[in-house]
Amino acid sequence: MTLSMANYVAVLFLLLSTQCFLSAHCRHFPSNQGAIGDVFDVLNYGAAGDGHTDDTQAFKDAWKATCKSSSSSPTMHVPHDKSFKLQPLTFSGEICKSNSITFQIDGHLVAPRDPHAWNTCGGSKCRQWIQFKKFGGLFIRGVGSINGQGSNWWKLSCKHDKIVCGKKPTGLVVANSNNVHIDDLTFEDSPQMHIAFERSTNIEATNLTIMAPGNSPNTDGIHIQHSSNVSIAHSIISTGDDCVSIGDGSSHLNITNIFCGPGHGISIGSLGMKGRNEKVEFVHVNNVSFTETQNGVRIKTWQGGKGYARHIVFENIIFQGSYNPIVIDQYYCPHKHCKNKTLAVKISDVTYNHILGTSNGETAVAFSCSTSTPCKNIIMKDIHLGHVKHEKKTSSYCSNVRGTADPGVFPKVSCLQVDENV
Repeated sequence: MTLSMANYVAVLFLLLSTQCFLSAHCRHFPSNQGAIGDVFDVLNYGAAGDGHTDDTQAFKDAWKATCKSSSSSPTMHVPHDKSFKLQPLTFSGEICKSNSITFQIDGHLVAPRDPHAWNTCGGSKCRQWIQFKKFGGLFIRGVGSINGQGSNWWKLSCKHDKIVCGKKPTGLVVANSNNVHIDDLTFEDSPQMHIAFERSTNIEATNLTIMAPGNSPNTDGIHIQHSSNVSIAHSIISTGDDCVSIGDGSSHLNITNIFCGPGHGISIGSLGMKGRNEKVEFVHVNNVSFTETQNGVRIKTWQGGKGYARHIVFENIIFQGSYNPIVIDQYYCPHKHCKNKTLAVKISDVTYNHILGTSNGETAVAFSCSTSTPCKNIIMKDIHLGHVKHEKKTSSYCSNVRGTADPGVFPKVSCLQVDENV
């Protein structure tokens, strides 16, 4: 079959358009930033952009002008090919005139390299490096990067450095906000978590790249806490901890089209520490690829806790040499000694569907549930998890679980009833 010139041009245009869509470099200024929006470039407010000069004050001044703008969609712009060294900063949308503000990051933001060179927040160590709070409409996007310079933080311990003990900051926090979009950016080497969504609703995070070494401690890619209607999609997350971690008060989450690895997988919890009443529900994890992760899809709760984790779906997942692909653990204890307690966070209505691939450990499915509060309505369909070494076989561990599995689930999960209707 031959193509006419018109058809050839049409196909070529489609291919180029698709390539442009997939490349963040084709999207410096999204359509919502038209000529009607004022653009406030940090260079015009005194930023040096040389990666060494402290540009914090210039960013504060540019933000003040952006926030005060009467434009319907003002933009604060961080330009290409420059690096901006920043001390801890908070951008508040509480008194801004617009509910559609864009923070366009096309350059590179870098934190101070020395942990002891970080400024304090109100006299104490900062919980985060960059914070956005109290927004009713915010776009954080661009082709730039946000580098927390975390390598020197990772080396510090309470034993050797009391000043920073237990106070490693999160890279970027969105708090007490609604209708926030984060697109196309690269996050690197945060001292602790890279991104956290706290007490916020209607959040979309897409086309992100989040990177830290596999041995970097507590460097979760994205953490969600007390937030609802959160979507995380089309992103690559390679860190030293959870690719996505889900904490208390989170509901209606959609996590889809994610590449995860290295890291600790996607985790719900831990919930119920120190007897707390904590709740997570309506979580959908779909189309995720895990490569050589320490865990895969995991729900973890402490003994003695209260609350629930329920209405959760994990589906269309591929594992490539991951340890512990499927885990429910109601006896979570990262320490050597934890006391046995009767109370437990209730886990129910969890579905695993179309999960395939290989495990790097013998136990591919581990359900360790409480005697007093068994896991209920656990459903497994179309599961096949072999060993990465073909000569070895995988197995499952199952305790105090109620639910069903279709006949083809491999490895067999003994305490689930076989659903012959599948």
